[in-house]
This record gives sequence, C-alpha cells and structure tokens, in this order.
Amino acid sequence: MISLTRLSGTTFLLNADLVERVDCTPDTVVTLVDGTKYLVSESLDEVLAAVVDYRAAIVARAALPDAATLPPVRPRPTRLTAVPLPERTERTGRTPDRTDRQRGVTP
Repeated sequence: MISLTRLSGTTFLLNADLVERVDCTPDTVVTLVDGTKYLVSESLDEVLAAVVDYRAAIVARAALPDAATLPPVRPRPTRLTAVPLPERTERTGRTPDRTDRQRGVTP
C-alpha cells in the first residue's frame, strides 16, 4: 500500500497493485484497474516514487533470510496542507455545494 493525500488534505492508503495509470491534467489523477479515479495532491513523480519504493521494499524484504520476523514497513510521512473553508453567501446563509457549482447556480 502507498500513502496518498486527497486534495482536501485527508490521507489514505492505496493498493499500488491496482493502479492502472497516473495522469497529470494538471491535477494528479490515479486511475485503478476497475476505473475508480482519485485526485491526489502528490505530483506524478511522487506517486511513481511511492510505487517504486513500495515494490522495492517487498523485493528487499523477501530476499532477507529472516523476512518473516521483520517489523511491518511504515508508510512515508504525510504532508498536511490547510484547506480554506468555503464562504457562505449573504442571500441564503448557506455554503454552495457541489451541485450548485456544477449547475452554475449561486444560492
């Protein structure tokens, strides 16, 4: 598993074996073999390095004679970023949601 960060700042672990491709459009989009897509804050090169490091760790651990007694691999440290809160509109007093923004409606 590799550790990635959503654009909202939350961290999650992703099974690197299920990654089909990684696109940079300009946000980094990780597409899994089942079609699921994740927008992540890491760059394309950072995702590539995480997958390569993950696979290298598996190979290195398997090559050791006492691999079964080694402690588990720790995920890399995460980077936390501040996410600004959306502003409420004066007219309705509520925060515009995703549907409002997609339709171009201002509440």
